[in-house]
Amino acid sequence: MSKRVNPRSRRGALGALALGLLGASEASAQEWSPKKARAGGPIRSGHLLFLSGIGGWYPERRPEGPGDIRQQTADALTIMKEALEKAGSSMDNVLKVTVALVDPENNWEPMNEVYNSFFREPRPARSYWGATGFRRRGQLLQIDCIAYVD
Repeated sequence: MSKRVNPRSRRGALGALALGLLGASEASAQEWSPKKARAGGPIRSGHLLFLSGIGGWYPERRPEGPGDIRQQTADALTIMKEALEKAGSSMDNVLKVTVALVDPENNWEPMNEVYNSFFREPRPARSYWGATGFRRRGQLLQIDCIAYVD
């Protein structure tokens, strides 16, 4: 896509820059390959593991029903622990956690109590956001994390 621009105008200079960057990024995209691989569930890049979308309830793991926020937090963090250990890491190596939580006003404190029982000090950096619900009816949270692995 070759478009003529007047490099003497500000718009022309910005257009020329954008076209130049577009061409450079297309060329480098062909040469670049991501430094990532599957690590038994998580994605590994260098010394980092990325786990995403760990739900609080899976009917195949607990067919009796979704349970409360304490049960779902324990289940999600147990899945996280198992995945990290399978990939050669541990809960002690978790650097960052993100929690999506339904009804944070009522679910934050009980979720936090269970969460704190899985992580020793210093705990990972953590952010959370409120959610209105998930694809699986009854699911109350979803957790992501980034962990370190040797």
